Amino acid sequence: MPNAYESMDTATLDETIATLEAEADALKARDLHLDMARGKPSPEQADLSRPMLDVLTSTSDLTDEGVDVANYGCPDGIPSARRLMADVLDVDPADLVVSGSSSLSLMYGVVSHAMTHGVCGGTPWGRQDHVRFLCPSPGYDRHFAITERFGLENVPVPMLADGPDMDEVCRLVEGDPSVKGIWCVPKYSNPTGVTYSDEVVRRFATMRPAAPDFRVFWDNAYVVHDLTQPGDRLLNVFDALAEEGVTDRVYEFASTSKVTFAGSGIACVTASPTDMADLRRSFSFERVCPDKICQLMHARYLIDAAGVHKHMAAQAEVLRPRFQLVEEKLTEGLADLGCASWSHPHGGYFVSLDGPEGSAKAIVSLAADLGVRMTGAGATWPGGDDPRDTNIRIAPSYPSLDELSQALDVLVVCVRLVSARLARSAR
Repeated sequence: MPNAYESMDTATLDETIATLEAEADALKARDLHLDMARGKPSPEQADLSRPMLDVLTSTSDLTDEGVDVANYGCPDGIPSARRLMADVLDVDPADLVVSGSSSLSLMYGVVSHAMTHGVCGGTPWGRQDHVRFLCPSPGYDRHFAITERFGLENVPVPMLADGPDMDEVCRLVEGDPSVKGIWCVPKYSNPTGVTYSDEVVRRFATMRPAAPDFRVFWDNAYVVHDLTQPGDRLLNVFDALAEEGVTDRVYEFASTSKVTFAGSGIACVTASPTDMADLRRSFSFERVCPDKICQLMHARYLIDAAGVHKHMAAQAEVLRPRFQLVEEKLTEGLADLGCASWSHPHGGYFVSLDGPEGSAKAIVSLAADLGVRMTGAGATWPGGDDPRDTNIRIAPSYPSLDELSQALDVLVVCVRLVSARLARSAR
């Protein structure tokens, strides 16, 4: 659809800008203080997990299949928690470690291990002349920050409607031995909401990396975060690898941070037996054992994948109206103008909005001036550098519906005003 502002005659466009500026001034006068910056669960979502706090008491049996949960030991995580997370991911619990509350910490630890000691005895990445890491973009800023922190070159690759541009990914992975990894959020990607197609998943198995220590960092953060039923189906990447006879290729991560309590959940990593033996040895120097009390509480409350899905169905009842409100507000305010497009996710935590080229920073800055804090423009690209300055991540989960409605009204006015000003400046 053509951009309506670019089609207006100059007099009409000037009048439109003046009207929008008056709307912006009125919104600023309301002295709003609204936060739509990160994908945090709302208080209503946290309340759904409060019954889990009653699972353990001072009289509870603190053993788990022979493991003394109240003491040291069991560094891989207690059996019931490993079985729970393996059931969610459809993997073998023997090839899975549950440790800590943050999957991001596990990812950092795995990259750190590769940097200092190498992957499965290979040359440490930190001793190699140049290491590159692929970053499907727009993507998750905290992923990019990890590899940037270690001095790796983050290389953006385009995100398409079914996942990363695998022609480009394969070209880089198969042709350049300095490419050691790729970040992936395969289901309901952050921020686009895209779920990788079967073809995309299979190409991770069929590619032939130039580097023997190349690994896919498969952050399955939203594996159970469906907004509607049926949710998107994601092919099990380990099944795809097995079909091709490939083993040591993927590290898969997940956590319950957006299932139960943010920051107080359980996190896991799973990989091939060889890769897991390598990681276990690395982890043994970092920790004696994880928080097994938290693991026991989760395992006894959620029990298995069926229990997780039941719990997440209640979470969806809280989240779904927020995502519906985003769709309604953006459609009502922007659909007929041709100045923006946005994603329509079936799950996850974000909506990805694209404005005209050169607009994102101005939109986010103006929204902040009007009292709405959003994720920084450019954050969804490595180094915070969105080459076209178009992408904005909308995180609708945390505000109340009333607050979200107000924040979206501000966002719509900002998109319209910045788009109109860009059209005017181009004349």
